[in-house]
Amino acid sequence: MKKRLNWKIGLVLFIVGLCLYVSYPPQEKIKLGLDLKGGMHLVLKVMSDDALNIETDQAITTLQQQFKKKNLQYEDVKKEKLGEFTLQGINPTQKEEIQTILNNYFKDWESSYSGDKLSLSLKSKVKTYLRNQAVKQARQTIRNRVDELGLTEPTIQRQGIAGERIIVELPGVENPQKVKDILKTTALLEFKLVQAGPASSKEELLKQHGGEVPPDMEILRGDPQMTEGGYYLVPRVSPVTGKDLRNARRTTDQWNSPAVSFSFDSDGAQKFYQLTSENIGEPLAIVLDNKIQEVATIEDRIRESGIIHGNFTVESAESIALVLRSGALPASIKYLEERTIGPSLGADSIRKGVSATVIALLLVMLFMVFYYKISGINAVVALILNIIILMGALSYFNATLTLPGIAGIILTIGMAVDANVLVFERIREELASGKSVISSISGGFSRAFKTILDANVTTIIAAIFLFQFGTGPIRGFAVTLIIGITASIFTAVFVSRLIFDTTHSKPKKRDKLSI
Repeated sequence: MKKRLNWKIGLVLFIVGLCLYVSYPPQEKIKLGLDLKGGMHLVLKVMSDDALNIETDQAITTLQQQFKKKNLQYEDVKKEKLGEFTLQGINPTQKEEIQTILNNYFKDWESSYSGDKLSLSLKSKVKTYLRNQAVKQARQTIRNRVDELGLTEPTIQRQGIAGERIIVELPGVENPQKVKDILKTTALLEFKLVQAGPASSKEELLKQHGGEVPPDMEILRGDPQMTEGGYYLVPRVSPVTGKDLRNARRTTDQWNSPAVSFSFDSDGAQKFYQLTSENIGEPLAIVLDNKIQEVATIEDRIRESGIIHGNFTVESAESIALVLRSGALPASIKYLEERTIGPSLGADSIRKGVSATVIALLLVMLFMVFYYKISGINAVVALILNIIILMGALSYFNATLTLPGIAGIILTIGMAVDANVLVFERIREELASGKSVISSISGGFSRAFKTILDANVTTIIAAIFLFQFGTGPIRGFAVTLIIGITASIFTAVFVSRLIFDTTHSKPKKRDKLSI
C-alpha cells in the first residue's frame, strides 16, 4: 500500500514541478492574444473569381497563339460566364486540327461545337481546385508580407476547411493603415510591349483598330502619380511577370531619387533576355497592378536585373519592394472586418480577467470548505493543482491566452469542482448505507467516475469543434477549456483519491471522515 502511494505522490509532484518550471515566469512564458496585448484583427475575403478570370485569359491567349501557329481560322473570341469563353467563326473543316490542340493544351477544359462556334468551359473540379489554391496562396503571400514587416507572433489562418476567408491577427501594430495597404496590394508585376499610345482617350487610342480593342490586347492607363498618364494598348498576357523575380529592394536611380530595383531567377532572366533581344528599339511598359509605372525604350538586351523609376517616396519604394519580394496575390482581397485594440485596453482586460479568476477561485474554495468541511480542503488542493497544470500546458504548447480563454479558465474551475461534488456526494451515499470509510471512498470514486468521464468528454468534443471552426478568440476559449477539463479529470479523480488514500492510510484515521 505504501509503495503504491509513494509512486503516485512522486508522479503528482513531478507533474506539478514540471508545470511550474515551464510556466515561470508566467508573464514571459504565456503568450497573450490580441484582445489582451493589443493590435489588429482583420477578416479578409479572397476574391477567388479573379483566379478563374486569369486562368481564362491565359487559355484564350494560348488558343490564339496555337491557331495562329497552325494557320487555323477564327473571327472573334468572347468571354461568357465565369470560366467560359467562345471562339466564333471557326472553319468546321478544321475540327480535327482544333481537337488536337484541345487534347494537348486544354485537358482541364470541356469543349463543345455548335456550327462555327467552339465553346470551352473549365471543369467543375478544376474550378474548385483553382479557388482552393487561390486561398492557400493568398494566405502564404500574406504571411510572407507580415514576416517582411517584422511583426512578432502573428496569427494567419483560414476560416473553415474550405472557406474563402482569412483571419489575420497582428499584435503590437503601430501603423494599421500601412499594414492594410501592404496586405491588400495585389503586387502583380508585368512587363508588356506597348502596341500604341500614349493617347489622351481610349477613342483616340483605338482609331487605327476600328474603335475596338483587339481580342488579345487590353487598354491600360499610366499611373498619374508615377507617369504623365495617358492610355496605352498592350498585350493581355505578359511573357514575364513578378513570379519570375528573385529579389526586389529599394534603391536610388541616377538622379538620386528613390526607385525599386529587381532581379530575376534563372528562368525569368532567360525569358526577359528573349523579350528584350527580339524587341530592341520598342517601348516596354512596366505594369504594377494593371497600372503602368513606367514606359522605357529597350536599348539593349537585358538578362538579370533592372530598375523601376517613378515619382516614388522612400516609403512607397520600400513598400513596393516589400510586396514584390513576398510575391503577388493570386486574387484580390476584400476587407470584411477590422478591429484595432489599443495596449491600454488590453492591459485593462488583463486586470479585470485576473480579478474575475481570483474572485471565482476564492468563492469556490470557501464554498467547498464550508459545505464539505475538511474534505473540502481536498477539493481546494485539487483545484489549485488544476490551475497550475493548466498554466503549464498553455506555456508548453505555446497556446495563446485570450479574454474568452480567461472565461474558459473560470468555467474550468466550476467544472473541476463539479467533479469533486459528484465524488463527495457518492461517498456520502456510501457512508449513509453503513459502509466503512475506506469502502465508501473507493465506492464513491468508482461510481462517480463514469459520470465525470461522460460529462467531460462531451464538453471536450464540443470544444474541439469550436477550435476547428472558430476564429482567434473563440479558439483561445476552446484551448483553455480542453486543457482545463483534461487537467480536472486528472486532479478530481487521481489527485483527490490520492489525498484521501494518504490521509486515511493510518489505522487511527480509517474510521474518521469529515464530509
